[in-house]
Amino acid sequence: MTELEKKQQRDRRKFAAISACSLVVFFGVWYLATAIMHLMPDYCLPSPVQVLEAFVYKLNHKAPDGGTLFQHILASLKVALSGYLLGAVIGIPLGICMAWFKRIDLFVTPLFDLVRPVPTIAWIPLMILWFGIGLGAKAAIIFVSAFIPCVINSYAGIKQTRPVHLWVAQTFGASRTKMLFTVAIPTAMPLIFTGLRISLQAAWTTLCAAEMLAANKGLGYMIQLNRSLARADLIIVGMLTIGFIGTLFAVVLTKLENRMVKGGKKS
Repeated sequence: MTELEKKQQRDRRKFAAISACSLVVFFGVWYLATAIMHLMPDYCLPSPVQVLEAFVYKLNHKAPDGGTLFQHILASLKVALSGYLLGAVIGIPLGICMAWFKRIDLFVTPLFDLVRPVPTIAWIPLMILWFGIGLGAKAAIIFVSAFIPCVINSYAGIKQTRPVHLWVAQTFGASRTKMLFTVAIPTAMPLIFTGLRISLQAAWTTLCAAEMLAANKGLGYMIQLNRSLARADLIIVGMLTIGFIGTLFAVVLTKLENRMVKGGKKS
């Protein structure tokens, strides 16, 4: 192992220790404020111990919201991943085509700029009319929130390709299609992955709104129902579960980016 690799390893351990300390401080302050000082009543802000007990309880019990934690997680993953993957599969190629082909850009951009500012929540009534109240409507709402960042970042990534690189490829006889796949898209990959991460965050953010559509399972449904039951402990369990799953997906995307993007770390 070289000195540089040893230094990078030490830095990773140091950053991991700092991150762990931040979590310890957060939960410590939370426990101090709730379990010891009782600054807020339990029904408003339970202690970390109460939240942990609620988490363990929900692993095997369906009450009071009709599903165990794993059932809610699976229902949410089905909705979130359906809309997210569809948004990425359509949004990334569309953004690339808009940036690379002038006619597509001129045709699609006005329509895209018209739709982009509309809040995702505003699409809920239309989605109900178009797709009913099943999985299709929920996935369609997630799709809208994931689609837009994928288009924007793919478009920006292709547009940032340096003309000199295209000139060099053209000098060596590369066709326009070959320049797109060998020069422009590899150059755009960091921004494309940025769009995927933003879309993932948007998908989980929109999840609660999507699962308000007559759902009977899902983390968003669990949070909404327990709000009406004043079960703050289960609300926090749902929130922390969403955060953990979102973080896990973000780590997977980062690992994938490091392996696929030229110059990325092979870790």
